[in-house]
Amino acid sequence: MVAVSRRIALSVLNLLDDSNAFPEHLLHRAFEQEPQLIRKDRALATDLVYGVLRWRGRLDWVIRQLSKTPVRKIDPFVLNILRLSLYQILFHSRIPPSAAVNDSVEMTKRQAPFWVVRFVNGVMRSAARGAKEIPLPDYNDDPVQAIVVRESHPLWLVERWVERLGIEETKQLCKANNQIPPVTIRANTLKVSREELFNSLTDHVRQITLTEFAPDGLSLKGLRNAVADIPSFKDGWFQVQDEAAQLITHLLDPKPDEAVLDACAGFGGKTGHIAQLMDDRGKIKAMEYRSWKLRRLETSLTRLGISSVTTWNHDLSVSVPVAPTGAFDRILLDAPCSGLGVLRRNPDAKWKKTEMDLTRLRGDQLRFLFSIAPLVKKGGRLVYCVCSLEPEEGDHVVEEFLKNQPQFVIDQEPVGLLDMDKHLMDNSGFFRSSPHKHDMDGFFAVRLKRTTI
Repeated sequence: MVAVSRRIALSVLNLLDDSNAFPEHLLHRAFEQEPQLIRKDRALATDLVYGVLRWRGRLDWVIRQLSKTPVRKIDPFVLNILRLSLYQILFHSRIPPSAAVNDSVEMTKRQAPFWVVRFVNGVMRSAARGAKEIPLPDYNDDPVQAIVVRESHPLWLVERWVERLGIEETKQLCKANNQIPPVTIRANTLKVSREELFNSLTDHVRQITLTEFAPDGLSLKGLRNAVADIPSFKDGWFQVQDEAAQLITHLLDPKPDEAVLDACAGFGGKTGHIAQLMDDRGKIKAMEYRSWKLRRLETSLTRLGISSVTTWNHDLSVSVPVAPTGAFDRILLDAPCSGLGVLRRNPDAKWKKTEMDLTRLRGDQLRFLFSIAPLVKKGGRLVYCVCSLEPEEGDHVVEEFLKNQPQFVIDQEPVGLLDMDKHLMDNSGFFRSSPHKHDMDGFFAVRLKRTTI
């Protein structure tokens, strides 16, 4: 009988092949359908899914060495069984190879004819005997191919990073993307100080460290409970938010009693932080076109004890409905993007995004910027950000926007960031964070000032 955690992992991997859903959402749904699962089993299923997604490139390369059938011709269901079992052999010292082989055969029997079962059994028995000894591409022979295989990233992405960053920095960036990131949280200073929050978590987390740049952040490793089960979370003392995302709100620098628009609010991580920095005083609009996300946002704000936010259900790809020109002191546009700066959290994006997506998304990002620009007051601020390191979504978007909107200029010395945080600003006034340099998500951001009507 196949362990339920492995069965769930295979189901999630198969669903990801046919949808744009996020792994965490599919796992959450699967766990709801298996309420008897203990925490250890849920943790294993999660590790298997994210492990296969992180290392899929290397796993497929090893499968090529073991299989006479080309990877591209292997049925996706069968390929995911091979990946899942091979991941356990290569990366899980506590799981006996024999168990991985037996599970792969049993899972194949459920949906495949006997000759496919025989194929899987043969490949996996070969893997159990010698997969760890198969040599990987050598950096001295072909450094690009070595990064692609050893660090499990798609060729197109490695090639563009090598061209821009060089071999060594690309290798470090890819290595950082494959690290399991900490759970980073932000103290809700409307209710508690960072120090009080730290003390409240010591019984629930093995390791807690203060974030280096964000003044209210904590990084957590070794959680003993699910975040939602921690009492201080239920009491609204903190919100899960990466350190880079916290710094974006400080770049916006909202003030009490101002009118602020969070133009792509999502689940409201930055919305809650905006309200926090404003002492929950002022008028904050949270715009989001997906109503189910707005419902999650409202639930989160209630938990945090925030009352200054109203929601606005609107799709920015359509022109903004009639609103007063210059209605807002500050606007934050956390634009939809490729997500290539957050691959350590969303490794599935490595295999779903293409270079063509960057051109398509650039068009959306510019359209969104042009839509909200008239809503900024004279002297007001507009922060544009993306969780991407790619110039097409950062520098190029800002250059095109400023070319067509001369009433805006880059705010070269934005207040709101601490002196240490300003090391993340370059000479052009652009904010850049990256996993391999700062141990935080990869973000690009800029603060623009409206000088004229």
